[in-house]
Amino acid sequence: MKNYLLYAMPALPLALLGLPLYIYLPTFYAQDVGLSIFGVGLVLLFARVFDMFLDPLIGYWSDAYFSRKVFMFLGMLFLLIGFYFLTHPVQDASLLWLFSFSMLVYFGWSLIAVPYYAIGADAAQSYEQNTTYASYRELFNVLGVLCALLIPYIFGVADNPTEALLLLSETIFYSLPIVLALFFLGFDAQRIQNHFRSLRSSLLLFYSELKTSKYLFGAFLLNNLANALPATLFLLYVELVIGAKEQAGVLLLAYFVSGIVALYFWNILASKTSKKFAWSLSMLNATVFFSFVPFLGEGDFNLFLLITIATGLSLGADMALPASMQADIVQNTQSAPREMGGTLFGFFAMLVKLSLALGVGISFTTLGAFGFDATSPNESSFLPLVLLYSLLPVILKLFAIYLLSAYKES
Repeated sequence: MKNYLLYAMPALPLALLGLPLYIYLPTFYAQDVGLSIFGVGLVLLFARVFDMFLDPLIGYWSDAYFSRKVFMFLGMLFLLIGFYFLTHPVQDASLLWLFSFSMLVYFGWSLIAVPYYAIGADAAQSYEQNTTYASYRELFNVLGVLCALLIPYIFGVADNPTEALLLLSETIFYSLPIVLALFFLGFDAQRIQNHFRSLRSSLLLFYSELKTSKYLFGAFLLNNLANALPATLFLLYVELVIGAKEQAGVLLLAYFVSGIVALYFWNILASKTSKKFAWSLSMLNATVFFSFVPFLGEGDFNLFLLITIATGLSLGADMALPASMQADIVQNTQSAPREMGGTLFGFFAMLVKLSLALGVGISFTTLGAFGFDATSPNESSFLPLVLLYSLLPVILKLFAIYLLSAYKES
């Protein structure tokens, strides 16, 4: 239990970063800084696409050189510097400012996250331990998101997204170094010595895995994209369509609490059936309930809250089970010893980055193409917002379920 808790701790401050970075920040630069919504979407798309190609390299480097903890320490420095300037832009901040410091934050996050996920695969000794390590990590991930939601309420700035963003940035500056120090000192992340492999052989290795696990990778990408779209557009949708801007924090809180409550159920179901079946069922649950969202409008807060709680039940499975299945691949691949986990998790992280890049790129650039103005939107631009927020994610999740059905779990 102690080792699981020590391993899971870094997930909490990393999750604190996720809410302001992916939900608050795009809207902040479009509304408060005054940049065009099309430009913000395009810049963040390019930044995330460029960054995602670094993930396999970071994974490879963490396998071949130094220790994984060294990479995590360097990543912390880059992340904190970049996030400070990203949340404290100069008065005439341009799209170049947004791009430059977004890149620094993403690079720092990758230097922490890719080795961190690989450490979990290093430490786990069995199929069941993969699930346990992943579940503890994702539980702390959800707890971190809950902290990100509750802290603005505690300090009375929940109804001001800009103030909430700045408060959370300060929290991250203090919490991330402290938690990583405890992790570095307390968790035994002993590396298994590996024979040196060239980058070319690592790329060939991934290609061989792609042929056998392509359906899992495809489902993972589509499902993450289906989650990234509503996350990016959440604040705009709640404010402009539901008309409940002040209740956005309540909705997010309900969603993540629901995910925590259901996490134990999904783990039990996965142990009784399979991780593939449990994850498929969770995606189907989210698809069924989210399919009612296109029919909502202003004043439907209570209905939207019920849908939020129902879809939130899928959150625990959505986060823990795919990560656990990825760890299974690392352990079970005969051509890739477990100590090459960094390389493979780098590719998994690349898929996450791609989904996030597509999420913000598709949503903001599409809204911009339809003449959507975040500061003074008109009624005619609400339809693409609703379709991007609700209908497209449903379609993507259905395709993800279809792809996962073709995957043969080892």
